[in-house]
Amino acid sequence: MPSAPSTPSAPSNAAAASEPAVDPELAAERAHLRAARAALELMHGDVVDTETPLIVNAGTDSYWDNKFFQWAREHRAEVLLDQPKIPLFFGRLDCEPGAVFDGADHAGRVLGPDGEVDRLYIGRRHIREPDGAQLVIDWRARVAMPFYRAGPADPQRVLVRRRHGFSHEPGPDGFVDVTAYEDEPVSGAQATATEGFSDLVTAEIERPRSGPMRDIVATIQPDQDVLVRAPLDTTICVQGAPGTGKTAVGLHRVAYLLYAERSRLARDGGIAIIGPNRSFLQYIRHVLPALGEVFVQQLTFPDLIRRYYPDHALAVHEEETATVTVKGDARMAAVLRRALWSGVGVGDDVEAVVYSKGASRFRVPDYEVREIAAGVVETATRYAPGRTTLAQRLAHAVLLRMEQRGGTPDDRTQNAVARSAPVRRILNQVWPQRTPEQVLHRLLSDAGFLAEAAGDDLTAEEQKALLWRKPYRSVKSVRWSEADLVLLDELGELLEREPRRGHLVVDEAQDLSAMQLRALGRRCRTATVLGDLAQATTPYASTSWQSVLAELGAGEASEIVELTRGFRVPAAIIEFAARLLPSLQPDLAEPVSLRRAAGGLRITAAAGSEVTAEEVLQACLRIDEEGGHAGSIGVIATDAEIRRVFDLLHSGPTRSALDKAGLTPAMLGDTENALEHFRLVCVPASLAKGLEFDGVVVVEPATIVDAEPRGLNRLYVALTRAVSALTVLHARPLPAELAARS
Repeated sequence: MPSAPSTPSAPSNAAAASEPAVDPELAAERAHLRAARAALELMHGDVVDTETPLIVNAGTDSYWDNKFFQWAREHRAEVLLDQPKIPLFFGRLDCEPGAVFDGADHAGRVLGPDGEVDRLYIGRRHIREPDGAQLVIDWRARVAMPFYRAGPADPQRVLVRRRHGFSHEPGPDGFVDVTAYEDEPVSGAQATATEGFSDLVTAEIERPRSGPMRDIVATIQPDQDVLVRAPLDTTICVQGAPGTGKTAVGLHRVAYLLYAERSRLARDGGIAIIGPNRSFLQYIRHVLPALGEVFVQQLTFPDLIRRYYPDHALAVHEEETATVTVKGDARMAAVLRRALWSGVGVGDDVEAVVYSKGASRFRVPDYEVREIAAGVVETATRYAPGRTTLAQRLAHAVLLRMEQRGGTPDDRTQNAVARSAPVRRILNQVWPQRTPEQVLHRLLSDAGFLAEAAGDDLTAEEQKALLWRKPYRSVKSVRWSEADLVLLDELGELLEREPRRGHLVVDEAQDLSAMQLRALGRRCRTATVLGDLAQATTPYASTSWQSVLAELGAGEASEIVELTRGFRVPAAIIEFAARLLPSLQPDLAEPVSLRRAAGGLRITAAAGSEVTAEEVLQACLRIDEEGGHAGSIGVIATDAEIRRVFDLLHSGPTRSALDKAGLTPAMLGDTENALEHFRLVCVPASLAKGLEFDGVVVVEPATIVDAEPRGLNRLYVALTRAVSALTVLHARPLPAELAARS
């Protein structure tokens, strides 16, 4: 880890003091932090002490209004809790007088070293004094934007940007404290454009990682900030190489949108995050609460779909690759539509509707029934509403005859006629009632029905891959696969429109099938799409972001942005992994790491025919020693091999040595909260995506490549999980793509 910033007299104009009295400026910053903490406590107390009055003898609407106000108060109180390890501010702007505040007597107008300035402290939430004076500005506020974007080329009336350093652990008072500051002149004679990062930004980026993902609110870069603050009406697609911060951009975009468009999002169905697996969601779960957003749904795609089919039994076996690939293909949408609508038609055998009411009989002749039905069939877009419309049109025709005889039927009469046996008989003949499960059960078990629905869209081989080898006898006995649930969801949309959300953030989107993307697209108005085509590992993965956006239905209001500047993965590691790119995605730009001096790469050949426990142990201990015994370590191997590695690390003297070093191993997926409570985690390669560790040991790259059709992609993922040190252990020869430029 880099040394702390230097004293104020040093050329960098940074300061770090062990004795506050030595540096009045540092003492002033600590005093401001204490004032902000006291003000936040008052704000929290005001919310807690404000009781929502109970409404006596009130109507239902008033009751639910009261419950909403109570929930809002509890939510506000939770947001205003002071978290001991999270600083209340991380930066400061000194701006030209009048750039922010009107009037020389404003509390934010202060006397700086070179005269009056408008001063803003930037933090994760807004904090004010009881009299309204602003102590900390929320980073999402428009006035805080220059903290991220101002520079010598465009100072935006900023004179100096200050960054703060903090202790990593709470002090005697139970809270972290300011330990350093670093000033960056933005305008004036001292302002100069610089490459790379300041000392404090570098220290934050390279701080050892343990536990879940941290926010990057203090170190957001200008190009990232543009994406974070993009308008809600735009679907943003971020192609990001490893370490470029695409996941962090997505999470901070959620926080920003909830700040800027909270009412609109609430009205439009809210916002949700879709992640690749539950381990990933566990890894990112603390980021949004740290930014003040504690009620954002975070789901995997299967979790999202299962919410609509909670009672369906799921298959315990995995489907063949060919079957899953066809089920995920966009052509299945047309197949399902034809299957659903195949039973709808107006034949010559359609009879008249005869409705009896008392002694009266009202008859709609067969030719008119056929005309009404044909008209509805021609214009209907969804199955269930179309069926309802036909019933109402037939009932209306009956009511016209009632009126011709002097009757005065009303809406209740029409609804009664629409539900009557004569009308239901026509409905069942012309427009039979169906469920998604009935349609899909028949489609996957009846070769003739499948061939008719497939038309020219699916080959005979693809149809064969879809059919169940041993069909289920009834709909209720079916054990549906994950891919089947997506097809059921498509049928459900064809039957009746699903409610939508205001916005979705979809991470690792390159791994979703076209049918999965369609399911997400119909649930959101706009989206933030994150991923890396080079990390695509599923058999149905997308090959271009244009196709992803097309299946989402993003339309013209979408933008594809490529992030290639890496902030986390050291240059030596990313350049080694990038040797695979020509074989994976030759059109992608090679990632460039801004951390040229940091990080270590070791390629170690095993002494025998397989990697041993001792070799894994020594690799882990070496990484731990070089990292100052502070960071996290991930051991990555194939899903089958990692179990053997884990058992080796748990046996005899190896386990004792790891325990002594504070590296008791855990298995991701087996151990609850493994990433949070253990520094050494064994990671199945299938779960590594999106995770980061200070050090990584990749065991047997060739086996990872051979384990699956997209094994090279999987290896690329594994090699890019390290943010400080990577050790590659191999007994087999390295894959040719890696060894080519050795």
